[in-house]
Amino acid sequence: MLKNNFKDNIIYLIIFILIFAADRLSKLYILNLAGMNNALDLYITPFLNFYLIWNKGIAFGLLSFDENVIYTSVTFLIIFITFVILVLALRSNDYKGYFFITIFSGSTGNLYDRVYYSAVPDFIDFHINSYHWFIFNVADIFITIGVICLILDELFFYKKTNEIK
Repeated sequence: MLKNNFKDNIIYLIIFILIFAADRLSKLYILNLAGMNNALDLYITPFLNFYLIWNKGIAFGLLSFDENVIYTSVTFLIIFITFVILVLALRSNDYKGYFFITIFSGSTGNLYDRVYYSAVPDFIDFHINSYHWFIFNVADIFITIGVICLILDELFFYKKTNEIK
């Protein structure tokens, strides 16, 4: 059953708009810098670059395929999972709803790109010397924050309802 808390739903909407806008604006800025050749390799600091890649897979480039059938199937799977995350947020009666809406917002940002561009522009490249982490974007940051918060909540704040006596 979906909760009907108007205040929380307004806050969810505001969070969604802020995260989606931050993601879209950052991607549009990077794509504008990349220009017509869709290439960007900008050194910001000794450990941070903006390097544009087009990700056709899921998180961190996993499940990247050139086959349209597989790409479309993965996209429909992402749509389904994104919808489930929204339902979980709306059904939540506590602060976990905010974690779910954070994940939903980032997922929607990347889903928009999958549909509009047929790939997700990733551009944040953290590295230490020659060791590079996966290249990601702002939406990925919020998805990761939401997932980490849910994991930490389960690990440290989960109250067992059926404790063995």
